[in-house]
Amino acid sequence: MSWEQGININNVSTIIGGSKVFLGVGAIEKIDFIAGELKAKGVDCVLVMSGRAAYVKTGAWDYVTKALEKHGIRHVLYNKVQPNPETQQVDEAVAEAKAAGAKAVIGIGGGSPIDAGKSAAILLAYPDKTCQELYEAQFAPDTAVPFVAINLTHGTGSEINRFAVVTIPEKDYKPAIAYDCIYPFYSIDDPALMTTLPPHQTSYVTVDAVNHVIEAATTVLNNPLSITLGREVITLVAKYLPVALENPNDLTARYFLTYAAMIAGTSFDNGLLHFTHALEHPLSGVKTDLSHGLGLAVLLPAIVKSIYPARSAILADLLVPIVPGLTDSPADAQKAADGVRAWLASVGVGETMSDLGFTKADVPKLVQLAFDTPGLAGLMGVAPVPYDEKVVEAIYMDSL
Repeated sequence: MSWEQGININNVSTIIGGSKVFLGVGAIEKIDFIAGELKAKGVDCVLVMSGRAAYVKTGAWDYVTKALEKHGIRHVLYNKVQPNPETQQVDEAVAEAKAAGAKAVIGIGGGSPIDAGKSAAILLAYPDKTCQELYEAQFAPDTAVPFVAINLTHGTGSEINRFAVVTIPEKDYKPAIAYDCIYPFYSIDDPALMTTLPPHQTSYVTVDAVNHVIEAATTVLNNPLSITLGREVITLVAKYLPVALENPNDLTARYFLTYAAMIAGTSFDNGLLHFTHALEHPLSGVKTDLSHGLGLAVLLPAIVKSIYPARSAILADLLVPIVPGLTDSPADAQKAADGVRAWLASVGVGETMSDLGFTKADVPKLVQLAFDTPGLAGLMGVAPVPYDEKVVEAIYMDSL
């Protein structure tokens, strides 16, 4: 009997990482407690950041509005956040929030509304700054207004960590920031809010979590926690992603995928990220409609092949649930890459960069963006192998 069968998924646990996360079926009801905590901090108006539909479709919005009304908290709703949110959207939302006197931010959605919400929380504390200035590192914030994350996907881990990503469209930049001040005040991970995720998004967001731990376990800053969490994440994903794809309403599958994504967020909060995220950001910076998880998937096999000789023992252990039979020999690099590619295809993510519309002619620009986009060189700098333009070019070419 596996240990998962001893877990009551209706028991809403409190997970303490960088944020306090309410995890479990029915966790959305904790928004009443959170609203009370915000009110006690003097918050009488909040900015709510969301996409166009999921915040209502999932039922989360009913709970939020009821809780805010009960505690006498006004709200400004900005429901225009797109996948791969852009700086001008955040600035527009912040302007509306400042006009209304908002003193906190609630992000409802996947990584995009949560990351946009974190960014808004910083800018409300720095009213003379813009989102582009934030993401071009023209200032380093050390404070933000309280931010609450209501997570609607099992992938990004943004509900528990200090990272955020927003695109600067006029430069094709998709930088990442990491500041302690944007750890969420509270977060909600309710698997019942995730059953409406379509199959392709279910795979894409989960692949994001898998990438988080493969990278975090293999950086030069890795640690036992990032590795231990990584093996657990891949074990749970291998078991429960096929179940969720077959039956989207299976709450046990959604619970453990949500838990996996959350601890993956903790894993890379501790071990950081390297090539896959650094090289994906140029892809979705250029093609802003590209799903982040899909962009990661097309790069992952080539990156596993590139780093395997330097981290063969870790990867051989980490990948067992999806690529059994690997050894700690660097000679298994191609076998590992092929195995990862086969597993991705088995969960409906078998595309290549060519399938996404990229060609060899695009590679020089992508390489340049990897080096020019603020923050990405820092990620590549913690990769387990030395990086330069030729290494990055080879990964892109191998991913076509």
